[in-house]
Amino acid sequence: MSRKKKVVAGALVVVALLVAACYWKVRQFAASPLAIDQETIFTLPTGTGRVALEAQLESQHIITKGPWFSWLLKLEPELAKFKAGTYRLDKNMSVRQMLLLLASGKEAQFPIRFVEGTRLQEWLASLRNAPYIKHTLKDDSFSTLVAALNLDKSHSPEGWFYPDTYLYTANTTDVALLARAHRRMVKLVDETWQNKLPDLPYKSKDELVTMASIIEKETAVSDEREKIASVFINRLRTGMRLQTDPTVIYGMGEHYNGSLTRKDLETPSAWNTYIITGLPPGPIAVPGKASLNAAAHPIKSNYLYFVADGKGGHTFTTNLASHNRAVQAYRLALKEKNEK
Repeated sequence: MSRKKKVVAGALVVVALLVAACYWKVRQFAASPLAIDQETIFTLPTGTGRVALEAQLESQHIITKGPWFSWLLKLEPELAKFKAGTYRLDKNMSVRQMLLLLASGKEAQFPIRFVEGTRLQEWLASLRNAPYIKHTLKDDSFSTLVAALNLDKSHSPEGWFYPDTYLYTANTTDVALLARAHRRMVKLVDETWQNKLPDLPYKSKDELVTMASIIEKETAVSDEREKIASVFINRLRTGMRLQTDPTVIYGMGEHYNGSLTRKDLETPSAWNTYIITGLPPGPIAVPGKASLNAAAHPIKSNYLYFVADGKGGHTFTTNLASHNRAVQAYRLALKEKNEK
């Protein structure tokens, strides 16, 4: 072999070795973990190209600076088909796994929990504080919400949203989440209304939801709900006032300071069931499915009263004398508990 051929052959070997070394480094870089040490939320803006993506990843210290990222996208072009969105990056994720995630378009999902027994105003406040929500409601007034969701203006939206944990992606609007919760509640109420016991003293589905909201606020004990429902149903049928504290509290709004006085119970309001006869004008909280079922399926009883028993539950009675004794027993139990 001539000297010239030997030089060329040697050069080709060197080039081959360099290419192999570079390929190995690129593969090694692709398999290496991200530079983060905790879960990271990464947002890729619309229209981001390869160079801009690399710059963003480096500036946010998600990958280390070097030539290998651009080479990886050239050697594996399928990894360069990334989609705009907000993604959840795990600290154990490799560079290749990250790029596959960005190419998949599987954006991060965030949870928000709407709790039964709370008011719609509390839900709206939660939405205001939730991350990555796109806020479109100009304020948290019921009138704004009713207009945004195109709801019936004749009654309050309170109580008409299904309590659950909802998952959403970044830039989901507040209205979209509320619409999902509203549709689920409407469906549940329709089903409950169709399957309710006959001859219950409800004139509308809204009255059913109102009763369920009162039950929700009165007890968290699952096997008491149907009993409490029976008390209120019996009172409605006999013309007795409901006399339930949660309705008074709801009517007081921001004036409620954590305790009810006799003056509060004697102050007239549309929600004060110590003064009005029948149900209040609308729900007082968001009822859960169990309370809706209880409102639609109360047990058959002669109960007209109930009072806390000091143990987390309630004592149910059929007449005022028995109720007064139950009240005294509760006060005694409460006194003994406070003296310990």
